[in-house]
Amino acid sequence: MIDSRTPIVDGPRPAVSVDVVVLTLRAARLHVLLIERGAPPFLGQWALPGGFLHVGEGNRGGESLDEAAARELVEETGLTPESVLLEQFGVFGAPGRDPRGRTITVAFFALVRPELAAFVKSGTDAAAAAFVCVDDARGLAFDHDVILQAALERLRDDVKRGAPVAFHLAPDPFTIRELQEVHEALLHSPGAKSGGAGPFRKRFDRLLEERKVERVEGKRVTSKRPAMVFRAVLLG
Repeated sequence: MIDSRTPIVDGPRPAVSVDVVVLTLRAARLHVLLIERGAPPFLGQWALPGGFLHVGEGNRGGESLDEAAARELVEETGLTPESVLLEQFGVFGAPGRDPRGRTITVAFFALVRPELAAFVKSGTDAAAAAFVCVDDARGLAFDHDVILQAALERLRDDVKRGAPVAFHLAPDPFTIRELQEVHEALLHSPGAKSGGAGPFRKRFDRLLEERKVERVEGKRVTSKRPAMVFRAVLLG
């Protein structure tokens, strides 16, 4: 057994980075924020927002993984952590994923309400930033294709087990139809996996009965008729 007081052996160590999968809903479809890299490697190629962890010197200073993800979110998008749901979902460290050297990245997803997506701007080390439909987000830099798919699978599992992630992608306040569109986009089957309007309405009625959502004043003007609007009571 190694004594806890034994110094760490000096030798090759991997770099640590964070990557953030920023998602929002546009035209009832799930979109991911991509940045056009403004520096090597993969200059000019699209990638997820991210960067290296600030480690400080020795055991002093530096930042936590959550702090690094929050910083990257601000630097790369202009969004604040308080305005989105920012949550860690995986670690990726396959050899060769970064041509600069062995790098382990910790991945987070950030769920952005549609009304906030318009305020996203590219960071200082990005040539451009754009929301792209997840179905069209292919051929990304590093292993970001793998990271994106892992984020989508995690969110689909969360929806299936009843986690309230959909509320973080719906407008505030939202109509029943708007919340249904979020569920369908996350489950990647419009009008099908949610069971259609009837079964989803039953699920929504249960949310009302359990006081997880509540009616708020006002109505949303739609192409058919004004619709009632709601808000989540408590997000977890």
